[in-house]
Amino acid sequence: MIPIFKFCPNCASTHFSFPENRRLECLDCGFVYFHNVAAAVALILKYQNTILFTVRNIDPDKGTLDLPGGFIDPNETASEAVCREIKEELGIDLDESKLQFVTTASNDYLYRNVPYRTLDLFYEYEITENQLHIVAKDEILALIWIERKALDCSKIGFKSIRKVIAERYLK
Repeated sequence: MIPIFKFCPNCASTHFSFPENRRLECLDCGFVYFHNVAAAVALILKYQNTILFTVRNIDPDKGTLDLPGGFIDPNETASEAVCREIKEELGIDLDESKLQFVTTASNDYLYRNVPYRTLDLFYEYEITENQLHIVAKDEILALIWIERKALDCSKIGFKSIRKVIAERYLK
């Protein structure tokens, strides 16, 4: 992992340790910064025997397949975050009571040379019509409905999504 600090944020010392990219411990002033796991959500949006994938329009993993979703905001539940993210990205309102929790998976998210570790919470939702449009064009390049039997996990960018799709949807 890439170190995220060159100096202690408290005293600017260069004498610190950052074991396992988990916490910064300054050897001069005693400051401790915990680099905790970030929480994110992903939605497996189903229509008949297909799953909706987005094509990422931004790094990390620009140009690869992804699922709609994003980071959970402070004071927000995971299911609220799914509904908000889908509204922001695809312009549709989900019925939160129809979200089905699937599983969790860990992920590494390198953003602007800062390595974040995430815990991704996966939900599933069935829709009756597959005509969707992109609202967040800065984030999403394209929408692709892929039949389960035609899924190629090597085209999926994030390891957490590859793992969940391979384990839960290709069997």
